Amino acid sequence: MTWWCTGVRWRVGGGPVLGWYGEGKGERESPLAFGDVLAFRAVGGRRCLGVWRSGRRTPCPAGAVLSGRGTRAQCAECAGIDRAHSVAADTMADDPRPYHVYLAWFGSGMVKVGITGVGRGSARLLEQGAVAFTWLGRGPLMAARRTEELLRSALGVPDRIPYAQKRAVRAALPPAGERAAELVTAHATAVALAGWPESLERLPCEVVDHAEVFGIEGGTGTGSGAGTGTEGAVEAGRLGGVGVVVSELVEGGVVIGTLVAAAGPDLHLVERTGPPPFERSRALGEARRLVVDTRLLGGWQLEALGKAERAAADVVSSVPVKPVKEASALQGGLF
Repeated sequence: MTWWCTGVRWRVGGGPVLGWYGEGKGERESPLAFGDVLAFRAVGGRRCLGVWRSGRRTPCPAGAVLSGRGTRAQCAECAGIDRAHSVAADTMADDPRPYHVYLAWFGSGMVKVGITGVGRGSARLLEQGAVAFTWLGRGPLMAARRTEELLRSALGVPDRIPYAQKRAVRAALPPAGERAAELVTAHATAVALAGWPESLERLPCEVVDHAEVFGIEGGTGTGSGAGTGTEGAVEAGRLGGVGVVVSELVEGGVVIGTLVAAAGPDLHLVERTGPPPFERSRALGEARRLVVDTRLLGGWQLEALGKAERAAADVVSSVPVKPVKEASALQGGLF
């Protein structure tokens, strides 16, 4: 049975999981835990994952083959169908479900406004890699949309932040108190604005911080034994200077390292230093940090490396990488 990776998903209260799709078999998940040694090889070429709609996946009619560099595991035709039926396309004006308007914080001066279905809880914020967030309001879809536009224009905050910018600031975050204070100020300014739709209920500021969930700040993680195996405890929450990010997957390319953090679609690995077994604790501070953007995994078959192969001294990550860019200038507007 062939299983194709669909990337990382987040379960509120349950952490990240790797998703898989098998044609005729449906979907399944593999939980991830800090301390797990991830070791896999990309095989079989990359293919379009089709369209996910109403709780089921429709295979790509063309069985399209994709480039290893794209962050979307869909061909142009399937991506167009997805966009046409998305909330962002404003083609669902009669959607009866309630929506939240939120403010999300990614780094100093990096705040965005957005909307998500109330039924999804904070999953959308976890998927985006929001280090902290607060709800602003709740109401019908179109009211939430109008409020989002009001805040974007009045406060100068975007509805989108390039993911490379989020990644660049993640290793050097200010204390939790400063993160919360920035959101409290933004929330107070937002709810004081005139022009909110009457059907949208303003919500109090209640900052939720994801740093501990992501493992990017303090704490120690131990593997759960899920995935490709666990070989002891590791320090989590020590991103250090994130060095490189995988730029694409290639046929036969290997990724191997210890999972120390995860945020949004990113898995933060520490590669092995010296001979096996993987060195631990303080040695992790000297090893190369490797970020795997799991959007690049979508559409690949990932073959787990066996224990003997993982232990071989010459088995190392062998996929193209690029340096993590430094953070660009902070946004203006509200701050």
